[in-house]
Amino acid sequence: MSKKPLRPVKTPATSEATVATPRRRQRQRSKKQIALALLERSKGASIAEMQKAMGWQAHSVRGFLAATVKKMPGVVLTSEKALDRPRRYYIQAPGE
Repeated sequence: MSKKPLRPVKTPATSEATVATPRRRQRQRSKKQIALALLERSKGASIAEMQKAMGWQAHSVRGFLAATVKKMPGVVLTSEKALDRPRRYYIQAPGE
């Protein structure tokens, strides 16, 4: 099946015929890109923040950290646990 050609459309503001063009869809960021951006921040990210950003459950976020991020070459995943705050995860460059 071939697409129908676009027909000229007359607008009330102008008497000239203009060709309607389809809108280009902007590429959305993947969930992996969203998670890595959160982890690269100076304050890192908690499991709850990543859950909210990606719409995943906690066990899925932990699995992503263990299976994907830890195995990325040149990336070091670290975490900190303060007494009164949830654990925060960070991505560090190898030289840091």
